Amino acid sequence: MSFGQGGPDGARGDSGRTGGPWGTGGGPASAPGQGGHDAASGGPYGPGLPGAGLPQPPGGSAPGQGGHGYGPAAPDQPRAAQGHPPLPGGPYGPGLPQPQAPAHTPDWAALAETTAARGRRRKWLYAGGGVLAAGAVAAAVATAVTHTQSGGNKALPAPARSAGGSPGPSFSQVAPPPPPDPREFIANAGKDTAPLTTESFFPHPRPVLAGRPYQRTATDSGEDCAAGAQAGLGPVLTGNGCRRLLRATYVRDGVAVTVGVAVFDDQAAADRVKEQATGNIAPLPGGDAPAFCQGGLTCRLTTNSIGRYAYFTVAGFTNGTSVTAADTRALAAARDLSDYAFQRVMARANAAAAASVSRSEHA
Repeated sequence: MSFGQGGPDGARGDSGRTGGPWGTGGGPASAPGQGGHDAASGGPYGPGLPGAGLPQPPGGSAPGQGGHGYGPAAPDQPRAAQGHPPLPGGPYGPGLPQPQAPAHTPDWAALAETTAARGRRRKWLYAGGGVLAAGAVAAAVATAVTHTQSGGNKALPAPARSAGGSPGPSFSQVAPPPPPDPREFIANAGKDTAPLTTESFFPHPRPVLAGRPYQRTATDSGEDCAAGAQAGLGPVLTGNGCRRLLRATYVRDGVAVTVGVAVFDDQAAADRVKEQATGNIAPLPGGDAPAFCQGGLTCRLTTNSIGRYAYFTVAGFTNGTSVTAADTRALAAARDLSDYAFQRVMARANAAAAASVSRSEHA
């Protein structure tokens, strides 16, 4: 493309054209004082036709005057500076500027993207807020649980006082002393002060021992311990300071048993009698128990001791016969009454211990 040599003062340019809207070389000539120009060699609207509504090329009509086939130029259309070389080519032909979107038309794609981004941010904010709230609740629960668990080792608060100013109930933290050993109260005469009677040692007229019923037939008590012993036991009793001998006889199924309890000052004397014992306690007849275990008959004997007491049994048949090694009735009766004597002495010890505890509590 070439421009006429008219220049910026609007001198008449070169009239030769390569093409125009009326054919090759056609079209009216420019009026004097108007800048002529060559038609564009090509564009999207055909050879020699500029784009509709586009700015005029360099060397065009003066303001307010029509160009070639365009009518009066709009005052707000931008122009290329006159006398400058043509602009680079574009989709509307060489030297023509690219069309611009109207300034007042909104960018709908950008607005949609902005709205979507704003919605995504709102969702993330909601999600983040929920996570923070859940974390705060979990932390509060963990703190409460830890505080509760750690609080189990704290000292208990002081007892609250009542409205009248008196303290509430309190409990001693000192463990009570262990109960005394009942055997201590039957170890010597100083602590064993209960009465020494047949009623206290043999209180039951019909005791049931090991599931077997017995009947009491006679009782006896005396300070002459040797008078109630035979076959060498008397000297042993008196030699160790026997203070009293208490006896009782029980019968069952043709078997008679006499049980005797010898009383001494202390446990050491009773233990010596147990070791030195010889002979047996003298049988005590009476009622349904005629004389038994006399005249050299064989009978069952037992000897034992507990505390300051030594106790003995002698068991035989009421029909005056000897007890054989195969017989079990006399053996069972002797053991039953020996256990009964032990239980009665221990009942005495337990009663003395309980009385001692009661005195200590009320002291």
